[in-house]
Amino acid sequence: MRKKMILALVLAMTLIAGLLSGCGRESGSDNGNDNGSESGTNKKSDKYSVVCTIFPEYDWVKEIIGENSDKFNMTLLLDNGVDLHSYQPTAEDILTISTCDLFIYVGGESDSWVKDALKESINKDMKVINLLEVLGDNVKEEEVVEGMEEEEDEDEIEYDEHVWLSLKNAEILVDSISNAIQEIDEDNKEIYVKNTDNYISDLDELDQEYQSVVEDAQKDTILFGDRFPFRYLTDDYGLKYYAAFVGCSAETEASFETVIFLAGKIDELSLKNIFVIENSDKKIAQTIISNTTEKDQAILVLDSMQSTTKKDIDSGTTYLSVMRKNLEVLKEALD
Repeated sequence: MRKKMILALVLAMTLIAGLLSGCGRESGSDNGNDNGSESGTNKKSDKYSVVCTIFPEYDWVKEIIGENSDKFNMTLLLDNGVDLHSYQPTAEDILTISTCDLFIYVGGESDSWVKDALKESINKDMKVINLLEVLGDNVKEEEVVEGMEEEEDEDEIEYDEHVWLSLKNAEILVDSISNAIQEIDEDNKEIYVKNTDNYISDLDELDQEYQSVVEDAQKDTILFGDRFPFRYLTDDYGLKYYAAFVGCSAETEASFETVIFLAGKIDELSLKNIFVIENSDKKIAQTIISNTTEKDQAILVLDSMQSTTKKDIDSGTTYLSVMRKNLEVLKEALD
């Protein structure tokens, strides 16, 4: 209901939006805009406007445009640590989307608001990239493994939205985003092609490092006392996993049966570590540990990049830096 009310507000803002450039370029946004352009004014801009819902998309665009960043106004909608699954667009967000040149979003159930938002588009030449659509058959259904809490009242098939946590997927997605940017700014196509090739090479190199770590590891199973958004990553390298909840779960409390099952798996597999995702309160993991025989397992964090903030970005956080850090953590757990 709240989303419908927000979308209705956009109609009232259409006259304001008409003050913006008809070609869809706009003044800068406060959300993730790193170009220092004027926000909250009616000043027109000759810059191309790109709106991204999540951090990985935003960082990929930055890598593609490279030295031409001054030609773009970039907006990251989820820039204050809000989780993708709980994000609610504001009227200002929808207005920003309606006038942009390129809009990139994940495309899963969490983005159900996008369809109505795009109906309000003022820039009819806008290019739109839905990550799940780009990946097509590579998208996986959410999987409930042994011991995992099942979602209540889930009769429809739900797809795992966390596609960015696969380096192999990232290569495909970066290429698609690059193609859109090349079409928007044809005069600088060669620059974007070169930047894209270099970046995909970096992604492929890190992918090979992951493969080597897994092949040389002593263990092949990880266990999460938390939600599990890393199925794409584990599937890429043939790892097994156990977890309390699926990646998109809204649950925060694990049942006694789930806790005991996961504690038993830690004992059975002689696991020295248990995983949580970033910003976890670690309570479920701690409860699981307290029910193991040794009760001394370390809690490790894998970053799913769902809570990356503008402050993190300004401090130098990138998609590759997070994935490299995740590799080091994974290596510790598998050795």
